[in-house]
Amino acid sequence: MAINKNHLFDDLDGRKCSIVEMNVSPERVKFLKDLLELNGYTVVVQASPPPKAAPGIEASVPETFSVGVTDLRFNATNAIYGRQLKTRDGHIVTPAFWNQQSPVSRDDIPYFEK
Repeated sequence: MAINKNHLFDDLDGRKCSIVEMNVSPERVKFLKDLLELNGYTVVVQASPPPKAAPGIEASVPETFSVGVTDLRFNATNAIYGRQLKTRDGHIVTPAFWNQQSPVSRDDIPYFEK
């Protein structure tokens, strides 16, 4: 059980994992997997279960996934604001880069000045 809801754990594909994000699109999975593997983490991806719907109602829902890492000490918030993750070109991962709001990580500008 997690101490707070910001540090969740779950079994993904039979392995105990620290949850990075849940219910993410395939494009987001690719981004996170590439970034986390670049930083030395073993990434586990599992399809999210479909949401419960009322009987008789058929809704088309997009396929989503849960992303986790096998390092149970990993916490995405601590990793980002603790400046522990790096991009492929050696820059520190910023919150804007993590959230894919910026295509490049501008680690020379503090996040609180943007």
